[in-house]
Amino acid sequence: MKRVVSLVPSLTEAVAATAPELLVGATAWCSHPAGLDVVRVGGTKNPDVRRVLALAPDLVLANEEENREVDLAALRAAGPTVLVTRIRTVDEAFGELHRMLTENCGLPRPAWLDEAEAAWRNVPVVTDAAAFVPIWRRPWMVLGRDTFAGDLLARLGVRNIWAGHADRYPRIAVQELNSCGADLVVLPDEPYAFTAADGPEAFPGIPAALLSGRHLTWYGPSLTEAPEVLGAALRSAAPP
Repeated sequence: MKRVVSLVPSLTEAVAATAPELLVGATAWCSHPAGLDVVRVGGTKNPDVRRVLALAPDLVLANEEENREVDLAALRAAGPTVLVTRIRTVDEAFGELHRMLTENCGLPRPAWLDEAEAAWRNVPVVTDAAAFVPIWRRPWMVLGRDTFAGDLLARLGVRNIWAGHADRYPRIAVQELNSCGADLVVLPDEPYAFTAADGPEAFPGIPAALLSGRHLTWYGPSLTEAPEVLGAALRSAAPP
């Protein structure tokens, strides 16, 4: 049986939902499933490499955006296989999850992955709103081009105003955001924890949709219910 350490919360959840006995370590940010009882090895950006190696993993799961190459190189040099996923679209998420679970973990393809693909195959468009999607404030940063969350929102009908920006996560001044002609501002609760009291007040006059960051940015079992969860939030906030 393989010993797996995951440095990505959504990949941790994917393995835990499929074969939890494989997981021996995960980051402090790996919050799903609740009660996951494995060794914590630091954060996604600052894993404790020595603690990871002390767990003698056969496989370390990582992501090109979530983790730093310097840490992954140190892990590779010590021996374990390091799988670095690249996920910028919903289809890529399904492909990488299949590859990770079946080819790298040696598991049968899980039923939840089939259910997630089915949920997104004919997903209903719930809005036709021009929007921007802040992911941070101080400074303000938004979704730009070529992002998983942007592709997911586009399938639900959200037209990202900054999708053509040269940067994937551009910094945009709040004044420019307020004057960009948006019908809607989409505020997820991660990586920045936007709430009804922290975020919408910066954009007076623009309806705000507060979304679950796990359903918007995680690629794993959450994709099964994401169309319904995100669709309901967008319908309640988007202008008619």
